[in-house]
Amino acid sequence: MIEILSPAKLEQARVSGALVGDILATLRARTTVGTNLLEIDAWARGLIEEAGATSCYVDYAPSFGRGPFGHHICTAVNDAVLHGRPHDRTLADGDLLTLDLAVLTGGVAADAAISFIVGEERPAESVALIEATERALAAAIAAARPGARVGDLSHAIGTVLRESGYRVNTEFGGHGIGSTMHQDPHVANTGRPGRGYRLRPGLLLALEPWVMADTDELVTDADGWTLRSATGCRTAHTEHTVAITADGAEVLTLPTARRVAAG
Repeated sequence: MIEILSPAKLEQARVSGALVGDILATLRARTTVGTNLLEIDAWARGLIEEAGATSCYVDYAPSFGRGPFGHHICTAVNDAVLHGRPHDRTLADGDLLTLDLAVLTGGVAADAAISFIVGEERPAESVALIEATERALAAAIAAARPGARVGDLSHAIGTVLRESGYRVNTEFGGHGIGSTMHQDPHVANTGRPGRGYRLRPGLLLALEPWVMADTDELVTDADGWTLRSATGCRTAHTEHTVAITADGAEVLTLPTARRVAAG
């Protein structure tokens, strides 16, 4: 299903997006060396419930997972990149952490992910991975406008990632979003320009470049959810929900401070 939002639903999407951005910013600020992944999940639950929102992950049970996800946020560390299931793990200095959060308010979902390094250590490889996904996301957002095609966004992402020296996995990528977290169209992280669904005002897309340092192959943890690099190399993942408007793409999942600064 491809869903086109009405102006009223688009306004609600802004509310959902702002909440996602603010929760992720709060969790990033709270996370330090010694933080446990289960603490982060508990903090996310509290912030979501305080806002009167609903996590899209607790009851999430797609065909590729193992039963309901059962947590409020995805927490992926170092070689884990997608669907990281929170567990009893304490973060160390230099760990690369990805937080992926999706919530529903007023019948509209928003989805975003951030990758950052915990503590004071700054491994160069980790910094490069994060920056590559951020540049790729910016390129996709710049390409998103009415009349553009999904392939244009995929091509923009893939070009940046490959030029940064990374292989691109196409099993998982971006997606439409609206009344449910995952909808059509699928937005692969590489593709051919001029192909695929033509973007229209009112369409919401969750764009999510992710990479692994030296492979494009994934393996699944025994938990049935957490996806890791097949070689044990580090990974990064950056995501925003954007709305296609008459003027281009509006990023909905920026935290309040960045939205205000952007004017």
